[in-house]
Amino acid sequence: MILETLPDIPRGYTGLAEWAACLVYILILRKRMPVVPLVLALAGGEAGLYGIQVFAGTLPIEFWTLGMILAVAGMYALLYGSAQLSARDAGYFTVRALVLAELVASLQWQLESYFLPPTADIDMLWHVLAILGVYGAAFTAAYFLEARHFPKDRPLNATTKELISAVAIALATFIMSNMSFVNANTPFSGRLSLEIFYIRTLVNLCGYAALYAQQEQRLEAQGKTELDAMNGILRSQHDQTLLSKRNIDMVNRKYHDMKHQIGIIRAESNPEKKAAYLDELEGAIKGYEAQNKTGNGVLDTILTAKSMYCAEHDITLTAVADGTVLDDLDAMDISTIFGNALDNAIESTMTLADPDRRLIRLALYAQNDLVLIRVENYFEGELRFENGALVTRKADRDDHGYGLRNIRHTAERYGGSATVHAEDNWFVLRVLIPKLS
Repeated sequence: MILETLPDIPRGYTGLAEWAACLVYILILRKRMPVVPLVLALAGGEAGLYGIQVFAGTLPIEFWTLGMILAVAGMYALLYGSAQLSARDAGYFTVRALVLAELVASLQWQLESYFLPPTADIDMLWHVLAILGVYGAAFTAAYFLEARHFPKDRPLNATTKELISAVAIALATFIMSNMSFVNANTPFSGRLSLEIFYIRTLVNLCGYAALYAQQEQRLEAQGKTELDAMNGILRSQHDQTLLSKRNIDMVNRKYHDMKHQIGIIRAESNPEKKAAYLDELEGAIKGYEAQNKTGNGVLDTILTAKSMYCAEHDITLTAVADGTVLDDLDAMDISTIFGNALDNAIESTMTLADPDRRLIRLALYAQNDLVLIRVENYFEGELRFENGALVTRKADRDDHGYGLRNIRHTAERYGGSATVHAEDNWFVLRVLIPKLS
């Protein structure tokens, strides 16, 4: 029987590979705990996975599946406990770590069995150097390959379909790569020692490549969706700005017409009637004429349009803004920052029943070499953050939540930043942009 003559991968090697594969992803992702507890958790995880493999090695072949289930459970616990992951995302990374561990362990044992065969009288130091060399090189390469797939600044949010697909790839890979060790009498089993080594390593490599390609496609589709959504928002804001400018021009023309009407009203013989008409008309006109003269035409357009909308919906919008500090910013970027910020504030404020809390405050000014933008408003309910980013409270997270992300991306393109803070039902958005001149 091949199982009796062919030395399988030592259980300790497999446990170490599983731990190292988990470590690759833990180093890439945001950590769930500080450094010292994390180091202790990693040490405990390594001991646990090693112990599971040693224990599984004592079980009869009929319980081989149980041993693998325990190993997978240990990897899942290590990943979920060490990195900031949801339960579903932890499952997704466990699948990837399992296939990676199988690939590296298989490759190392194949190389070691060829260059340092168990039958040869070779000092144990060479075996230690072999495992450290191959594991170190392979898992370091895997780290750099995977790091470009999983940015730290955003959660993975794997879907159920993506998780099931990854599990299916991993199961097929694992079964095919280990079939010869469980049962040599199948059409897919190898007959020779080297055959079995090649089959296992190549099948594991194909499985890892399939998971890698899956993530590439996932990122490409996600990027296209986000780009389409962002472009749609920008086009919408641009169209809104043009429409608002036309509306303001119409209001200004109406103002000039009404000035003539004011003269007629002043000719009214009834003093009380004349005064009432005049006061009413003048008050309405001044509200449009003097509104939002900040020194920046784009900002004037946005603030005037939003102020008119707020007035219609019983929202008090106050703005203290020096628009001249925005001279270095592109018109579309101004629209992105202020349009999204005010839209988010208006949407949140409109849900408030108390009219005294329907307040929005905007401040824009320069301090030293920075342009500071601050938008504040009341809100109700709970805000949730994931990995330092505010999560939209809307049910459809795929199609919403781009407003703050667009603001942050725009600020970062100028070397700035955007942060949010919430306390006592008061929400504050701060945007800092370095002055270019």
